Amino acid sequence: PALGQSDGSGVVVAMYNISAPQGSQAVLQCHSQRMVWTQDRLKDRQRVAHWDLLRSGQNHAMERVIDMFSAGDQRIYNGYNQGRINMPKTAFKDGNFSLVIKDVAVSDKGIYSCNLHHHYCHLYESIKVQLNVTRSARKERRFWDGQKAVYVVLVGSTVVLPCVNRRPIWTESNSQEDQQQVVHWDRQPPGVRHDRADRLIDLYASGERRHYGPLFVQQKMNISATAFSQGDFSLTISDIQPLDQGLYSCHLHHHYCGLHERRIFQLTVMPPVPQIPQEPSDEPQYLPNEDPNTNMVEVPPHVINVILPEQRNHFLQQLGYILATLLLLALIVLAIVLLTRQRKRQGLDFDPRKVEISTDVKTGHTSCVKKECERSIADMKSSNQEETKLEYKNNILKEAEMSKLCSPKAIDLDREMEKPSLK
Repeated sequence: PALGQSDGSGVVVAMYNISAPQGSQAVLQCHSQRMVWTQDRLKDRQRVAHWDLLRSGQNHAMERVIDMFSAGDQRIYNGYNQGRINMPKTAFKDGNFSLVIKDVAVSDKGIYSCNLHHHYCHLYESIKVQLNVTRSARKERRFWDGQKAVYVVLVGSTVVLPCVNRRPIWTESNSQEDQQQVVHWDRQPPGVRHDRADRLIDLYASGERRHYGPLFVQQKMNISATAFSQGDFSLTISDIQPLDQGLYSCHLHHHYCGLHERRIFQLTVMPPVPQIPQEPSDEPQYLPNEDPNTNMVEVPPHVINVILPEQRNHFLQQLGYILATLLLLALIVLAIVLLTRQRKRQGLDFDPRKVEISTDVKTGHTSCVKKECERSIADMKSSNQEETKLEYKNNILKEAEMSKLCSPKAIDLDREMEKPSLK
């Protein structure tokens, strides 16, 4: 993790905790591609400045206007701009990369960007300036809109779009570049402050190497000879002992590019790994052709294949299927139970002697129908009595008519019909 702490030796960009058993070999890895050294064989043409124009039209296309290398060569991309657009030839000496536009036209308006590239140091800087063109001298002005400078100039005049950067990396030539890159390792024993750390190795891009400390320390700690060509400045420690533990620091310095980084390694020495000695066996050793177990048939071991799902979603999907099946079965059983109860209720006969209590849903009061049942029973009894009387009367009339023809008992029968009570 990057700590972002800075001191006189550079910025701490990472810290690591490393444990290694006693007697083993440890490698403290320290890599940086920005420290890869490539000698400038093109006379410092690794620095370049160029101006681009973003027009405000419909296409919004970015076009290259001019570029300039640190050797002084300039290249103009549009033939219309020849002779009226240029940059100072001393730009890489005084840091003035401003763009000069003569005889400003309406087609020159847009957003200009000044871009500085340093391929050797992997640096990039950019400045934006907006140019507006007017035909009225009263509207000429310069202001800052919060993000960039805005220039409003008169048509046909000359304007200088500013771009100044006087940092030494852009103004000085890359002289003695092989002496400006150095890597060194320090070691802090437990309880020792950083400013009193012991220097172990210094390595320069020119190939010069310096070792410090006792001879046995120099022999067991080393850096690869191809460090600056590959960017690998790892420290190799062989035959680690308890005295080697402590805090190690890898310092990367590129004075020309302004790079100062530091990586910290906390090395802890663990007890040696015990080795189990092999006891010598008294059994005779057989040659491959003389081994008595050569012709034995080997029984293959029992193998159980266990298929594990690749993802957790597979298990959840199967569980969902099971729960859906159980829910469907429960709904089917519930439907069967409800149908059975309904059939049983429809098959019951109505018994008028039972007292039913009904609840009125709208009013919430209960009403008893017991009295209505008693009235219906009384009405049924009276109707039955009347029917019985009529039938009995009809029978008597029939008999009376028959008796008039046969005997004088008809008078007695008429008198009996007039009686108020009937058996």
